[in-house]
Amino acid sequence: MSPEPQAPRSAPESGTAPAPSALTKQAPGAGARGENVIHNIGYRNYDGPRLGRSYARASLFEQSLRGAYGLGRSAKSKVLPMILFAVMCVPAAIVVAVTVFTKAKEMPIEYSSYVIQMQPVIGIYIAAMAPQAVSLDLRFRVVPLYFSRPIRRGDYVAAKYAALSAAIFVFTATSVVILYVGALLAKLDFGDQTKDFALGLVCCLVFSVLHAGIGLAAAAATPRRGFGVAAIIAVLTIPYMLISALQAIVSSQDETSAVGWLGLGSPGSLIDGLQSKLLGGRNAFPMGVELTNAQASVYVALVALLIACTYALLLRRYRKAGL
Repeated sequence: MSPEPQAPRSAPESGTAPAPSALTKQAPGAGARGENVIHNIGYRNYDGPRLGRSYARASLFEQSLRGAYGLGRSAKSKVLPMILFAVMCVPAAIVVAVTVFTKAKEMPIEYSSYVIQMQPVIGIYIAAMAPQAVSLDLRFRVVPLYFSRPIRRGDYVAAKYAALSAAIFVFTATSVVILYVGALLAKLDFGDQTKDFALGLVCCLVFSVLHAGIGLAAAAATPRRGFGVAAIIAVLTIPYMLISALQAIVSSQDETSAVGWLGLGSPGSLIDGLQSKLLGGRNAFPMGVELTNAQASVYVALVALLIACTYALLLRRYRKAGL
């Protein structure tokens, strides 16, 4: 037997509520007026426990370090850091080629001295990358969003400081590694070259930590990236040029002790004198003046003081950021 035909459904009466959409569900027992409706507004599902401050700090460090080389950003953002990185490494490769093909008995330049001589390139890199690390967060007022999470202001400063220090260290130490590999290819004494290479890495580390603090402190003073770039260039170049001129003047008057004391006046001359006295390099001071032991002690103390002061300034700056 064929089933009886069903009566056609009548059209909905006027004023009847439409059926809930796919994005909403009606709670059980809800009336026709659509009360107690659950809306799907896109909350994420549970993915496990939150990873806490240490993970957030590490993620911020990684993101800032990658950003210093344009990684994870647009292709345009990669151009300047990569060009500067190539400019930093190409002279080291040329030195290696000359050493290998001429069969020289020693490297034409010391590892730590190479970093000092390339300060203009490093200064441009710091001036470009330090504002990128902090100024944009201040300008677009996203700093409070960081602090709404478990991360604290000290964590933010520590992650940014460590990231820029690591970026500058990679920027400077890569060329030192190239020089070291070239020395081994030229079959120079392994023990001497390894010792000098280690001292060169120490110079890169001290240089990176000091200049990262100076760059971040100058960049964090303003949310405008252009002003930050100008401030960093001014801080790194004007004192160095002034101190170099004063050193030349006093050296012409045979005031060799004053040359060393004047080197305390700029970050560049500070690292230059320190590496020549303690790390086996040659400084760019007039007449090759070497520091005395007393001067070297003051240089070390001043480097430590500058690092501590710039870090403290950053902590103070972000204590009020976003309030």
